Amino acid sequence: MKTPVSAFALILLVSAAATAVALPIATARTPAGAAVAAAAQPTTVPAAPLVSGLPDFTRLVEEVGPAVVKIDTTIGARRSQSTDEELEEQIPEIFRRFFGPGFQFPGPGGRSPAPRGRAMGTGFIISGDGYILTNHHVIDRADEVKVTLTDRRQFEATVVGSDERSDVAVLKIDAKDLPVVRTGDASTVKPGQWAVAIGSPFGFEQTVTAGIISAVGRSNRYANQQYVPFIQTDVAINQGNSGGPLLNTRGEVIGINSQIFSNSGGYMGVAFAIPIDVAMNVAEQIKETGRVRRGQLGVVFQATPITTEQARGFKLPDTLGALVSEVVPGSAAEKAGIEVGDVIRSADGVVIRQPGDLPPIVGNKAPGTRIKVVVLRDGRERSFDVVLGELEDDPVASAAPARPGGPSAGPAGAANVLGLVMQDLGEAQRRQLGLQAGEGVAIARVEGRAAREAGLSPGDVVLRVGRTPVDSVAALERELRGVKPGQTVMLLVRGRSGGTRFVAITPDGDD
Repeated sequence: MKTPVSAFALILLVSAAATAVALPIATARTPAGAAVAAAAQPTTVPAAPLVSGLPDFTRLVEEVGPAVVKIDTTIGARRSQSTDEELEEQIPEIFRRFFGPGFQFPGPGGRSPAPRGRAMGTGFIISGDGYILTNHHVIDRADEVKVTLTDRRQFEATVVGSDERSDVAVLKIDAKDLPVVRTGDASTVKPGQWAVAIGSPFGFEQTVTAGIISAVGRSNRYANQQYVPFIQTDVAINQGNSGGPLLNTRGEVIGINSQIFSNSGGYMGVAFAIPIDVAMNVAEQIKETGRVRRGQLGVVFQATPITTEQARGFKLPDTLGALVSEVVPGSAAEKAGIEVGDVIRSADGVVIRQPGDLPPIVGNKAPGTRIKVVVLRDGRERSFDVVLGELEDDPVASAAPARPGGPSAGPAGAANVLGLVMQDLGEAQRRQLGLQAGEGVAIARVEGRAAREAGLSPGDVVLRVGRTPVDSVAALERELRGVKPGQTVMLLVRGRSGGTRFVAITPDGDD
């Protein structure tokens, strides 16, 4: 019982200090201890606390809870009772006794009949006539979708439509006068604000968890949802929470709980929600047209942030922006004048701090929208008016197909200043590698330490030195003429397994 005693002693000590301060300090008979205590008091007014008290979410849950539903899905065809009875009759008695009830003979090819898979999730009602929002992955490939309300009524739901890129799905149940949620403004969400989730983790309906907003505009590289600027939270989210609402303290939906980052499959303090404005935009398009249309700029950029070495190689003032490594022929970007090597700094007035900031800005606009794109090129800022194209449902990969071996045209020479031994390419090889006529020069060997550390390997193809295209060993050597140790060189490289990226190499003189 040490805690109560310590607390009591602390109270006495504070009281004594307060008493000492109240005594006159001019008297010669003031005890030395009291004088020391008086001198220790702060001379400035204490700052007001930035956080006081803890929220009570009771009223929020009472108001919003009835609009949150449990979703159960079934994957696989349902067998009729007569079919099950026929199968049962075909099984010899000895097998039923040995293996027990439920035994089934293997199907054709030695496979057992496909089991009926089941999954669960959460959703929330957005209109009184029965429209419900949830995640695409909750109802993906489902043959049956059942919705359970808080009053225990169950409905067969129809999937109006779903969008894998945003992980949003719209359901419809045949009901009227249903309770609905209120939607908030996701653009006002800030890190540190309280957030609440209501859902059915592991099937436990109407489970309430709370936490804070950890970050906004988050690009989740582990999810195939590049058009979603996620809200990151530390609200406890588990299996079954998917599709449920993320709420602010006013009881407004600010997001749909969609993903978790976990090494165990369970809650680890990092969860991601789809901003409600993104979700509602998708939902309205699905309800009106049955599909989602997105704007497309037509550039391929490096997924990783610009490094300090790359910034030095391109003479950039900092590492902000998205570095363009390809421009799709005939795209909106090409028509506007954007080029390979440009660094996109802003789009539609929004600053691009890292590459993942760009796709949501473009993808959440309708095709045909005109936006202003600002880039850095050769150290100068340039602006372009771009009329967005339309993102295809099945976008064609911009990367060249993987190739089993390296190029073998033309003799290899000596290593250049970067420690690269290069080979010329024939036009037949270029076609085989998915390159344009007169494009690129192949790497035969990598002898330089800096080039190896940059990830270059035989079979890679160098397309540009800086912003200048190269089509031969001689052309590449001309561009490298005058490069000295310690000077950073930017190479645009098509990798062996496809994909184009800028690589920064700084030879140190030992290469």
